[in-house]
Amino acid sequence: MNKNGFRHEMVDHHAVGVSSFATDNPFRVVQKQVEQAVELLQLDPALHELLRWPQREIHVTLPVRMDDGTTKVFQGFRVQYNNARGPCKGGIRFAADETIDLVRALAAWMTWKCALLDIPLGGGKGGVVCDPTKLSRGEKERLARAYIRAIGHDIGLLKDVPAPDMNTNPEIMGWMVDEYAALHGHNEFGMITGKPLSLGGSLGREDATGRGVMITVREAAKKIGLNLEGARMVVQGYGNVGSFSAVLLEELGCKLVGVADVSGAWSNPNGINARELQAYARKNGGLIRGFPGLGQEIQNDEKEPAVLELPCEILVPAAKEGQIGAHNVPRIKPRILAEGANGPTLPEADPILYQNGVYVIPDFLCNAGGVTVSYFEMVQNTYNYYWDLDAIRRRLEQKMVTAFEAVHKEAQERKVHNRLAAYLVAITRVVQAMQARGWA
Repeated sequence: MNKNGFRHEMVDHHAVGVSSFATDNPFRVVQKQVEQAVELLQLDPALHELLRWPQREIHVTLPVRMDDGTTKVFQGFRVQYNNARGPCKGGIRFAADETIDLVRALAAWMTWKCALLDIPLGGGKGGVVCDPTKLSRGEKERLARAYIRAIGHDIGLLKDVPAPDMNTNPEIMGWMVDEYAALHGHNEFGMITGKPLSLGGSLGREDATGRGVMITVREAAKKIGLNLEGARMVVQGYGNVGSFSAVLLEELGCKLVGVADVSGAWSNPNGINARELQAYARKNGGLIRGFPGLGQEIQNDEKEPAVLELPCEILVPAAKEGQIGAHNVPRIKPRILAEGANGPTLPEADPILYQNGVYVIPDFLCNAGGVTVSYFEMVQNTYNYYWDLDAIRRRLEQKMVTAFEAVHKEAQERKVHNRLAAYLVAITRVVQAMQARGWA
């Protein structure tokens, strides 16, 4: 126990292992993807082993006073995957189905994402096992503060910088930055990103991930000669990432013909107004059901969502991991598959998509707009000087286009699919930093 009564445990990840080595285990998916890249790069076994596992894991137990006066105990994690290129960076999730393997996988993807975008940061991720829909605002605040008290000496601007993720938001980040200040006795706004603007948040953060999706789709369309005017798009998941992806692609002329969220799935060949749907969802608890003009409701089975199989030029899976696998990939044939979610495609599907001529924009390239603007937020906090929105969008555009070109070039030169190319670029940069530091 630490001085606040929390269990704070550093975990030997080799002893703990991976809870399942099935291909739908997200951390095993990451390890398989890394293995493929390492084999092509012919890396030393010691480097491979360092890349396969997190450097550090923190497991904490969090007692929280509930509104009814009882105390409930929550489990939390923070995984710091690799800091060879700089402080770790990654979001904090509140989710009932949170697992250590998922947090490990997300921390690994953050490592490759930052390297691919050439951001001087490593990868991290955090999570608390809870059902946020059953917590009051006050209970969420007490849980957020308890989490920061438990890990607060292991994070910071020069160590590990969290951010919002699933079921967390700028308000929660504000509570966390305040708790961190109380713990350390001074303000350090750069210790967390995705904050309210009044606490050093950055302009352009809200739509940054969706904007990154739009930029990479636009660049991919140029490569394959696809005219985006009238191009049909389907979006699975209509939260922040999915909705902004749809809205921004609509501005380029794309037509939303299929959409799904937890409330259902719909198909409308005549088109769905993406911006109006986003506004409707915001007024209705984030759900799209009931919006006029959705069209025909279709099957929305969690294991085989029909929305992914709708005819379209652009498919944006922006919901959960593990959505596209051997069971359904033969029926998924967009021109461009833009992965707004983390890990939506299982490893066995990549060769099939490649053979079918689907241009895949892999997750840690496609959805990297969020961490890029989070990095910009850190820079602005450090200098205590803030950029205007145009400057942020110009910088984001430059970073996304440069990373896209690096992946496309690697894929063409090596004659491999884009995901493997992205891993080759990212892992090479991480390995160069590890070798420069004398790790192997």
